[in-house]
Amino acid sequence: MRSHQKLAKLLEMIFDQSEFDLRCEWGEWGVAKLAPISDVVIIVDVLSFSTCVEIATNNKAIVFPYPWRDQSAAEYAKSVQAELASCDRKLGYSLSPASLLNIPAGTRLVLPSPNGSKLTLRTLNTPTLAGCLRNCGALARNAPDYGAKIAVIPAGERWEDGSLRPAWEDLIGAGAILSYLQGKLSPEAAAAVAVFQKWRDCLDDALKQCSSGKELIARGFTLDVEIAAALNVSNCVPVFSNRAYINSGCI
Repeated sequence: MRSHQKLAKLLEMIFDQSEFDLRCEWGEWGVAKLAPISDVVIIVDVLSFSTCVEIATNNKAIVFPYPWRDQSAAEYAKSVQAELASCDRKLGYSLSPASLLNIPAGTRLVLPSPNGSKLTLRTLNTPTLAGCLRNCGALARNAPDYGAKIAVIPAGERWEDGSLRPAWEDLIGAGAILSYLQGKLSPEAAAAVAVFQKWRDCLDDALKQCSSGKELIARGFTLDVEIAAALNVSNCVPVFSNRAYINSGCI
């Protein structure tokens, strides 16, 4: 029995990348393994949750992540005295980054997302930031304030059966952030950096050609992809605090 416990403990340590300063792992299991032993977690959901959070909080709006798009979302929005984002990207505020470009300061918005929102709410007590291509440099300047152990979590998307679909745009977003950070990279983090360095000079075209980008373009949201592809155009660092993301400059 004791040998099984030792093996379980060893396997747990193997997957937490604890010997490295800069860590990177996908989705819910990435949060579960890395968040408890990291000083700060950065959630990366480029198309579109974390890009939406950056744009909204840069305008000094307050974004409440919520994991489900059902009736409970409306009830939650009411409980925090916030507006509920639309499930239709063409109506009102939504997971369309373009819909949030002119959101007024002080707006309280519940933003349901099965990826970025859900992961944010699973980091528990570990300080959490929202990252994308637009604010990768700003995040790298601010994340070390929390400590040297930094976990970057590419959210990924979902296949029809609900399983994780590793999303190219989230990997390149994670790599962009990691490329600006100082510290010992895990192999997983180094791989993300290599992907970003390969494509950094043609992000707009590449994002439009990846699967998630093509899906949005087919649905009529080319502008959302273009907004998400902009590199280092924002100094906004969205911090998760008191159940909501706010601009760190407003703390």
